[in-house]
Amino acid sequence: MIKAAMNMKYGYSTTALILLGVLFLAVTMLSGAFLTGARLDLTENRLYTLSPGTVNLLEAINEPIKLEFFFSEEASSELPMVRNFARRVQELLDEMAQHADGGLEVRRIDPEPFSEAEDRAALLGLEGIPVGAGQEESLYLGIVGTNRVDGREVLPFISPAREAFLEYELARMIYILSQPQRPRVGWLSSLPMTGGMDVRTGREQEAWAVYEEIAELFELERIEASAEALPEDIDVLVLVHPRELSDAMLAEIEAFTLDGGRLLAFLDPFAETDPGPDPTDPAGALTADRHSTLEPLLASWGVEFSTEEFIADLGQALQVNLQQGQPPVRHPAILGVTADNMNPDDVVTGDLEVINMASVGWFELTEESPLSLEPLLSSSRNAGPLPTERLRMLDDPEALADEFGPTGERYTLAGRLSGPLEAGRITDASEPVPASGRIDAILVADADFLADRYWVQRQRFFGTSLLEPFANNADFVINAIDNLLGNADLISIRSRATSRRPFTMVEELRRSAEQSLRATEQRLESELAEAERRINELQQARGDADLNVLTAEQEAEIDRFMARRLEIRQQLRQVRRDLDRDIEALGTRIKVINIAMMPLLVTIFALVLAWRRRKAFRRSRTGDAA
Repeated sequence: MIKAAMNMKYGYSTTALILLGVLFLAVTMLSGAFLTGARLDLTENRLYTLSPGTVNLLEAINEPIKLEFFFSEEASSELPMVRNFARRVQELLDEMAQHADGGLEVRRIDPEPFSEAEDRAALLGLEGIPVGAGQEESLYLGIVGTNRVDGREVLPFISPAREAFLEYELARMIYILSQPQRPRVGWLSSLPMTGGMDVRTGREQEAWAVYEEIAELFELERIEASAEALPEDIDVLVLVHPRELSDAMLAEIEAFTLDGGRLLAFLDPFAETDPGPDPTDPAGALTADRHSTLEPLLASWGVEFSTEEFIADLGQALQVNLQQGQPPVRHPAILGVTADNMNPDDVVTGDLEVINMASVGWFELTEESPLSLEPLLSSSRNAGPLPTERLRMLDDPEALADEFGPTGERYTLAGRLSGPLEAGRITDASEPVPASGRIDAILVADADFLADRYWVQRQRFFGTSLLEPFANNADFVINAIDNLLGNADLISIRSRATSRRPFTMVEELRRSAEQSLRATEQRLESELAEAERRINELQQARGDADLNVLTAEQEAEIDRFMARRLEIRQQLRQVRRDLDRDIEALGTRIKVINIAMMPLLVTIFALVLAWRRRKAFRRSRTGDAA
């Protein structure tokens, strides 16, 4: 009886396994047919889900847009990483097409060697990267977008290194193609942002990367600094380090803002990227004025901006390399403004991570100002002002840390200026100035942060120059222009969180150790100065004229000092070794958690499940026997 029951039980189990297998195959086939492209995004920041801004842009397409995805199947056969990235691009394009509800047509093209498709890809401006042993084949990985009015946008080559920006690049292409006209941006700059010949080196200089990105997205109308009037029909006016503007131009700017125009201004108390009045005279650049301001316009708005001082900030000071082979030092004048000091509620800065700035000033409102100034970027509380003259001949950046006292305040490094305003005392505009209006402007107290060296690296990828950003400086600028134009959708896409996770604990360990090192170094310098003073006193107390010969007491004092200095230097090395050991130990713990924790949890779960099943099986056998 018991044996028959056991056989029946095993028969049920076999039947159940067969049914489960059939069900699995059916679900797999049905999912392949009906759930193509479907994904379950379990990442913390929803990295693989279309952002609401992208969805809004897709739903707002009025006329069909066609995207042609060129990818070389054969040339990429031995490049699995590239093929996986191409699959990611295709999935994202398909998902966008589904949300566009017929407004977006996606077509995939394989430009095989010596084919018409390859000739067309080259004609449209796509870049073929030589691959293979003899590099006789070309790898194409680019997108061409067109609309019905002959508008065309091209991504010549999509680098796998820029996968984090893939959705934005595609959404930006769709946004541009969906606009009948590009927004017009007036651009006035006193810095060499457009490239050209460098008269100091005699070499051709590339345009600044941020200028190139803005020129791709908007229709730029360049304005000379010596101009007396603004162009007509510009939507946003961007001023970069405006120097020596005429009264007529200042009046034009006032009239533009009061009449509903939007302003984005980058001022600077000490622009290190300003080549000076004569670029061929480096000595003259050291003494020339390098500041920019909008006075008396700022005064009429009730905005204070000092060109005599800059903000030194130990809380956000970046490490810089002064000499090759020497350890990096903290530079209180070069700041890495982190998310903790950005406005999280503003669309311009809401999801940015770090913005690097140099010799930055700050803005304040007077008590009489009718406007509001909402901070976008701020200093830490471990900051304070210092004279800009200290930056002209600065040999030791660490010396700045000893020269200022932190005030405990947060200084507004960039802010949104808004509110109703009456016309000021500037009346030289070519057009009548409105008696009153509403101003909407974004002011930034630094122009240097637009330079490439503060936010991006140019790298070569198979002969192609690629931009690898390490800070969000360009994101901030484009977000600001987009916001002033009123396009919040594109801002939300660019400002999405990335998968990068900074090692905050490691950084805190470094800062703590550096504080200990600096305290020990200051103690050493103090003891050195005291020893020198003691030796000089002994020398002056001698009555003989031969000051080159040391007395026994002086020699003993020097020996004591040398021994003490050796001891302190050993302490410094020990602090550095402790720092390295702490960081290494932290890294080991993280590796153990990442590598061993999940298998351990799965093993424990399997053991618990097996134990419970065995226990249930024994209980059932006991019941059958009974």
